[in-house]
Amino acid sequence: MLKTEGIVLKELRYRDTSKILSVYTKKYGKISIMARGAYRPKSQMIANSQPFSYNDYQLYKGKNFFYITQGDILDSFYSIRERIERVTYGYYMLELIDKSLPEEQENEKIFKLLIKGLKVLSFLDKDYLKFIVAYELKFISFLGYKPYLDKCVVCGSLNKKDIKFSVYEGGIICEKCVIEDPFSISINEELYKAMYNLLYTPLEDIFNIIMSNDLIYKLHDIAVEYILYSIDRKKFNTLDLIKTLE
Repeated sequence: MLKTEGIVLKELRYRDTSKILSVYTKKYGKISIMARGAYRPKSQMIANSQPFSYNDYQLYKGKNFFYITQGDILDSFYSIRERIERVTYGYYMLELIDKSLPEEQENEKIFKLLIKGLKVLSFLDKDYLKFIVAYELKFISFLGYKPYLDKCVVCGSLNKKDIKFSVYEGGIICEKCVIEDPFSISINEELYKAMYNLLYTPLEDIFNIIMSNDLIYKLHDIAVEYILYSIDRKKFNTLDLIKTLE
């Protein structure tokens, strides 16, 4: 018997009454859980087997799946479902976890970041894209690919004028080292400061940072490209929905 907290990332119907859940847990990372009878009208597992649901699970491990013996809701994050923007950005946060992490690889920092991110999102009614860029930068850092912003990632130069961001090198590069990555992205001082601030400012405080929408869009494009390259993926499906909101 195992006990752990977990957040439901996605659900898949299994036969008539059951679900296979992808759950990100505190102790065991991402795992597949069989929720037997979760589609029955009077099932106690209806609420704690839905995406975004944060639960305290008691499990046992079978041959192919973990199985729920008990699930107690810690937070349903119900208010996320009250606005289309919250739902859309929330599903993107869940997809980041699902696409970036292999099965059963524990990462408590990302688990705590996801909980904090969902709590902030639950009450958000503006600045959604600014929030998600800050989340993306923190997420990729906790995944082990923190963007190197203090000095040139190639030569160590402290000169931050005429710099670019290299997705392939994982940080800023100076004008002398651009030859190392001809596809690096030009960033001005304003863009650099915005990236730095969003990376190092707590999620709940980023709304005090003033920046233009154009700047946020550029940062989002850079962050997505960097994440996809780092995890060796081509796209995130939920980004198509985010573009319709924008």
